[in-house]
Amino acid sequence: MKFSANLGFLFTELPLPEAIRAAHKAGFDAVECHFPYDTPARDVARALHETGMAMVSLNTLPGDLMAGDFGLAALTGREDEARAAIDQAIDYAVQINAGAVHVMAGITDGGAAGEASFRANLAYACDLSATHGIGILIEPINTRDVPGYHLSSSDHAARIIHDLKRKNLRLMFDCYHIAIMDEGDVFTRFQALRPLIGHVQFAALPDRSEPDRGEINSPRLLRQMEKAGYNAPFGAEYRPRGETTAEGLGWMDMYRASPQDKPGQRPAAFKEGKPDADS
Repeated sequence: MKFSANLGFLFTELPLPEAIRAAHKAGFDAVECHFPYDTPARDVARALHETGMAMVSLNTLPGDLMAGDFGLAALTGREDEARAAIDQAIDYAVQINAGAVHVMAGITDGGAAGEASFRANLAYACDLSATHGIGILIEPINTRDVPGYHLSSSDHAARIIHDLKRKNLRLMFDCYHIAIMDEGDVFTRFQALRPLIGHVQFAALPDRSEPDRGEINSPRLLRQMEKAGYNAPFGAEYRPRGETTAEGLGWMDMYRASPQDKPGQRPAAFKEGKPDADS
């Protein structure tokens, strides 16, 4: 089982190039990030080359977080900003050989105007990134953590992907967000959406900490996904409970041990939180 360290949450005490090196030393197979733009791309590219790590994805800039922004692509009247953020992300991705760009939708009233803006900006992003062999990801984000986020359900994401008909547009399937939005059994949703999925992320539920406890039996869930044909790195996008990322990395050995559970049995090392399940 392969894992990607999301450096938006992990190893954040380090500059990004050093975080890449720390992730490699810790045993991760790849990395991904949120907003790397304050770090020169050449420094990130050098760290990736030295470690042999791939950068799975990065995000478009979210706008002004202090003013309540959380993405730009679905915001009417801000199309120029949204496309500038897309241009910037794709250019940076090209320089570091990243696999995909996650285009952040933003917070809207959920109306038709915002949807039209989102789709038009996604089409622009897909067409531009396709010339560089880069994928575009869209991610449903739960409305408990981000009230009003324009894209909050996997069904909505699937409709957009189907309607836009861009081969490089894929779904970021975050198990945490899917579960918070109560979309049913997470693995069942994964199976239904499998042809559309470009990347999978995971964390403990409900606190988004290390995936070694909680309401989701993540070791078993991820093994089910592997058996169903998913063979890319799983994105560890969680907030460490401790002061450092390193002190909470024991979960990786547990996952890679791949215990042969009987149906309905939790791995022996899986810690009790709330009652766990496959989803």
